[in-house]
Amino acid sequence: MKNNLNRRHFLQTTAAAAAATAVLPAALAQADKPLTIALVGGAHIHTPSFIDLVKTRSDVRVKSVWDHDAARAAKRAAALNSTVVPDVKKIWADPEITAVIIFAETTRHKPLILEAARAGKHMFAEKPLGIRGEESIEMAAAIEKAGLLFTTGYFSRTDPKHIFLKDEIAQGHFGTITRVRGSNCHSGSLGGWFDTEWRWMADPNIAGVGAFGDLGTHKLDILMWLLGDIAEVTADIKIVTNRYPGCDESGEALIRFKSGVTGTLAAGWVDIDDPVQLLISGTEGHAVVYDGQLYYKSNKVPGSDNKKPWTKLPAAPRAPIHQFLDAVLGAKDMPLVKPSEAAARVVVMEAMYQGARERTWVKLA
Repeated sequence: MKNNLNRRHFLQTTAAAAAATAVLPAALAQADKPLTIALVGGAHIHTPSFIDLVKTRSDVRVKSVWDHDAARAAKRAAALNSTVVPDVKKIWADPEITAVIIFAETTRHKPLILEAARAGKHMFAEKPLGIRGEESIEMAAAIEKAGLLFTTGYFSRTDPKHIFLKDEIAQGHFGTITRVRGSNCHSGSLGGWFDTEWRWMADPNIAGVGAFGDLGTHKLDILMWLLGDIAEVTADIKIVTNRYPGCDESGEALIRFKSGVTGTLAAGWVDIDDPVQLLISGTEGHAVVYDGQLYYKSNKVPGSDNKKPWTKLPAAPRAPIHQFLDAVLGAKDMPLVKPSEAAARVVVMEAMYQGARERTWVKLA
């Protein structure tokens, strides 16, 4: 169904990408032995997709699995044909383990990421980087100081439509951009997606945010990736059904970018459909992503008329997990998310929640 495209988009696109991994970059295919990694926490809803993807790679071995929940650790280890490690310190101390995949609950990110940085382990950590902006900045600084490879699960950056739009903006084909709108919504609360195994993701005390932050961070990343830093924000964030007590389910944010662009961001778990996922308007161009199709018009681009889907798009990059593993194996110029970028998204999202609580604009440094 259409309303599954946002949360389930990751599962669908990465499954498709898995087939492409049979053909590895030549330099990687010649590796003498597999890259040895560990799974640190298996709580995130994207863990099963990671397991499916990594099992397609003959050049990667998941040696160890740790989770504070022993039953979950055993389940993930069985799926990966790996060994459960009861003490995560054994992973940090294992010289054979080059990189770690951190899919733990968000409240556990800070100690795990700081320990991984001290141990010199390259890391993929699921979004959001942290619960609060301050701790996210601390984690990003530790990763960068250690000189480690890092990325996170902002898989929307691999969408050819977004890559195309980023290039068109850079070439000035939109003229002066005046406004932008991003939306990322699904029916998770309505369908009870978080009733069982993923219940913690609907508990802001553990996840750090509710529906607005959970889904909104993906489209916030795209908006900042396309248009740069943000000057100030405000928002209206609310509970609708109260299926998950204390957890917000819907929100709208208003954004002033430092460039002068005005933006809006919608995200939530109570939408039966989300057809208009992105809109960009400028003095020379206009683009809208509707039901997964890009419609584009620019006075500077012949043949662009907004009347039919624009299909002249670049090829899709590999999934973020594959980009990370390829980079650790030695591939150059992988489009990894910088630690500072991941932290910046948390800072902005935290300001949006503050603006909603205080009913005011919140300025960003």
